[in-house]
Amino acid sequence: MTTPTQLFTLLDACFDAQNEATALWHSQEPEAADVAPDASASPETLLALVRAQHLRNFQLWHIEDTARRRDVTPDVIADCKYRIDRLNQERNDRIERVDACLVALLSPLLPASPAPHINTESLGMAIDRLSILSLKIWHMDEQVRRTDVTPEHIASCEKKLAVLKEQRADLSLAVKHLVTEFVEGAKTPKLYFQFKMYNDPTLNPELYGK
Repeated sequence: MTTPTQLFTLLDACFDAQNEATALWHSQEPEAADVAPDASASPETLLALVRAQHLRNFQLWHIEDTARRRDVTPDVIADCKYRIDRLNQERNDRIERVDACLVALLSPLLPASPAPHINTESLGMAIDRLSILSLKIWHMDEQVRRTDVTPEHIASCEKKLAVLKEQRADLSLAVKHLVTEFVEGAKTPKLYFQFKMYNDPTLNPELYGK
């Protein structure tokens, strides 16, 4: 990655990959090759990480739908809970890896003495939000295409769909604007870690205390 324009093109490819995968995975078994922990930062690595992270959100969406059913047994809901916990951990791990890859790709473009200002959320977190918006847009569009509902339902969903599309377009531009601020030295990219505790048997007292 040698220029900001190339990075913007790569980010657009990541955003498009989320939409393409959302549509594809609803028509065939979803899969996205995971990325080796020691993979070097590259455009290909970033795209693969974004798809792997998006897959976790895709799977979470549908498992959480099942978890809200009232016509299944408690063991089905318990299984959903365990799967949600695991996928949330995997999702957050990949958000952090997206961030690490982006910071590595950005590093050659940064000024020698960037400003000390930090953004309120990382690029990886924003890309995660774009992933979720992609899923919301697909599912809201699905509601618009239903033939078993009232015209009022369709009209309501059409309005929500327009808002979701606008939000995703705005967030895509905001991500690029943040990259510009990094390159110009107005802000400094920084890696942050969430250190999720609930799945760690050494940190969750409900696990190590039993």
